[in-house]
Amino acid sequence: MVKTQPVSVIRRPIKRVTATGSAEKEDFLAVEEPLEIRLAYQNSGKSEWRNISVTMRTPGFDRELAAGFLLTEGIIKSINAIKNIEISVFEENQVLVTLSESSEPNLNTSERNFYTTSSCGVCGKASIDAIKTVSSYSLQNTLEVSREVLFTLGSRISGQQNIFQETGGLHAASLFDAAGDLINICEDVGRHNALDKLIGTALLENQLPLTSKMLLLSGRASFELIQKALMAGIELVAAIGAPSSLAVELAEENNMTLVGFLKNDRLNVYTGYHRIIGL
Repeated sequence: MVKTQPVSVIRRPIKRVTATGSAEKEDFLAVEEPLEIRLAYQNSGKSEWRNISVTMRTPGFDRELAAGFLLTEGIIKSINAIKNIEISVFEENQVLVTLSESSEPNLNTSERNFYTTSSCGVCGKASIDAIKTVSSYSLQNTLEVSREVLFTLGSRISGQQNIFQETGGLHAASLFDAAGDLINICEDVGRHNALDKLIGTALLENQLPLTSKMLLLSGRASFELIQKALMAGIELVAAIGAPSSLAVELAEENNMTLVGFLKNDRLNVYTGYHRIIGL
């Protein structure tokens, strides 16, 4: 069976209305579809399968999304836990992650009400305690970056958000080094999915922890995104928008530098001032 490429953008006829009238046009829409993430593992010598989550996402990079999700949710700790990731050719929008025989998934804090929306990655959590995950990496103080480099991050992804440029409807998560050079960028209709795709790519390439790296978020910095960044060992998170109070608290507790309202000539530093040169 030939596997077709996932469709991330579709066309739709619309009627565009202005102050002077209306006209028939064609618009581009970012695709939003469910992805079922299934897990296969050994339990006391017996094979078990479990449906971990259904998340609303933009199709594409589903292997990376699944891997990143398992890591940032604390279900696995490293690439060594993963034996194989398969995109189903029989069931649409389904991915199966098989763990190595010696790996036991941590499912105690991953209970969900099975469905999460593209706007919220923790909305389906079954309890307050299940929100918190513990990273295998403690943040170091190896990153130093100038404010001038931070001011340029937004412009450095200009032209890199291919689907956003067509639709205007996607979030982006971008990874940079201390010099401001773009390492990778991932897009998705869900901001938590975009970050899971980014971290999952690094995980599958055995690049974790992402020490001395910076993360740029295209929107606001929420608790869930800071937590996912911590799970990957990222030292600095910058957001175009505002951080939440809980995001600031979590960053401060874990020695992370958190920047918000990043523009080309100004920014707010909420935590971890020591990593930014000249402050």
